[in-house]
Amino acid sequence: MFTLVNKTIGLWCGACGLALLFMATAVPAHDHSRCAIDDRDREVCLHDHARRIATLSPGATELTYAAGAGEQVVAVVSYSDYPPEAKQVASVGSHTRIDLEALVGLAPDLVIGWVTGNPAEQMETLEALGMPVFYIEPRDIEGVASAIERLARLAGTETVGRSVADDFRQRMAALEARYSPREPVPTFYQVWDEPLMGVNDQHLIGQVVKLCGGVNVFGELSRPIPRIDDEAVLAANPEAIIAGGMGEENRHWLTHWAQYPHLTAVAEDNLFFVPPSLIQRPTPRLIEGTQILCEKLDTARQKRERG
Repeated sequence: MFTLVNKTIGLWCGACGLALLFMATAVPAHDHSRCAIDDRDREVCLHDHARRIATLSPGATELTYAAGAGEQVVAVVSYSDYPPEAKQVASVGSHTRIDLEALVGLAPDLVIGWVTGNPAEQMETLEALGMPVFYIEPRDIEGVASAIERLARLAGTETVGRSVADDFRQRMAALEARYSPREPVPTFYQVWDEPLMGVNDQHLIGQVVKLCGGVNVFGELSRPIPRIDDEAVLAANPEAIIAGGMGEENRHWLTHWAQYPHLTAVAEDNLFFVPPSLIQRPTPRLIEGTQILCEKLDTARQKRERG
């Protein structure tokens, strides 16, 4: 494995023509026609709309397609499995370890990074080569819509992006109006199993739980994804436990709780699964994941009423 210095030198030698092209076409920000503020509060400007886009996380891929720019995507990373067309795009490693040579060879004119997911030293190398990097990572429902609109701005697909973003806002608002006034359900959302982790109220999933009329039993913890243990869950005694698992059909995390028959969620058989790609990725499919989660909490309410 090259050191960062050797890797950077190698990339400059192997792609000096590309780097010079970026440098030659760079102009002051006020001369650019397309600018947007990314989720690191940086203004990113392009001379024209992006024609060759690299998306460096599955969420970034999905959001870029949602913004109407799918045909402009030339590079993705592993697990970029939605929409299905993304599976046909060249992969340049994983979101935690990017194949820089392969990425540079595809000559993207815009790189979409994930704020907390991509290795900082590799992203700095891309920026040193003159590649525009736009970071996204929506932290709330409005952030998802805004990310779509900003990506569409850079890609020149504003009409599609605006339509998708507005539809997302309206449908999420409709779910909130329908479910949030209902009787509260103490809820534990399990985001990981070893170590055991939940979410707090500031996390996007915590916001979805609240939208559905749930009360997140670990909502007041300071960390967005706090580490907890079985004893903490038993003490909180949630009425419903919801898990995403590690795959679309993987429910084994829930079977762990069967050893605690006095836990209310177990006693009432309120152990629910939501496909993780529908709720753990901040994309328009969050509508589907929210609908499922809301329906699961309604199931818990109905059992309570029958009892």
